[in-house]
Amino acid sequence: MTGMRTALRALATAAAATALLATSAVSPAPAQARPEPKAPEGFVALRSVDPTIIQEMRYTTAHTFLGERVDGYRQPVCILTRPAARALHLAQKRLLRQGYSLKVYDCYRPQRAVDHFVRWAKDLDDQSMKGEFYPLVDKSRLFEDGYIAEKSGHSRGSTVDLTLVRLPALPTRPYRPGERLTPCFAPKGERFPDNSVDMGTGYDCFDTLSHTDDPRIQGAQRANRQFLKRTLTEAGFVNLPEEWWHFTYKPELFPDTYFDFPVDRRSVAGR
Repeated sequence: MTGMRTALRALATAAAATALLATSAVSPAPAQARPEPKAPEGFVALRSVDPTIIQEMRYTTAHTFLGERVDGYRQPVCILTRPAARALHLAQKRLLRQGYSLKVYDCYRPQRAVDHFVRWAKDLDDQSMKGEFYPLVDKSRLFEDGYIAEKSGHSRGSTVDLTLVRLPALPTRPYRPGERLTPCFAPKGERFPDNSVDMGTGYDCFDTLSHTDDPRIQGAQRANRQFLKRTLTEAGFVNLPEEWWHFTYKPELFPDTYFDFPVDRRSVAGR
């Protein structure tokens, strides 16, 4: 009898082991999350190079032409190639002596963000932010008119969108989703408030008035645009004529590569 009990216990143990092995064989291993790509050497957080430059990283907020935060923008941190960041630092030193500061709206832009722009532009039913950002432009023409493209120089890391702020800088109030929209080319006192100097339009204004040298922009607005352009040109940047806020440092460190690491402090940890 003792021998029988011993044999039964052995069979039970063997059966349990077999079941465990069978379960292990058929159960899939836990899925491993793909690690996010990191910025390659050569990229830095702008704040580590110049902490005095004001950062209002617009695409981490809902105050965009999409009406929502843009894919890939996880933290409001400006990331640039080191040469571009150093050039901004030089420009900032000159401006501070004259009572001004740079303010950046966008810096490095991941490809996934550009893809988000493209998806939004193809959705002709989504016109929620038209009243501010493209009041006179038919959304079906955004690609043809050059406002949206499938690749952006921002993804190479040496392009920045920025403006000038007269010091001392007053805070800009946050955007409230659903608030009444005013055209981006309305008089400064009517459009969405911004603590920058008056450039004639707001940032990301899809209108020909945003062209840096549009002849309709005169007086103080034209002088402000030329001041910004002159200061950055002397630091090695080239302006995009269609956007008074858009500048690329030349020569680019990565002239042919479009990166997709997220806008996150961890992407440039320690840099």
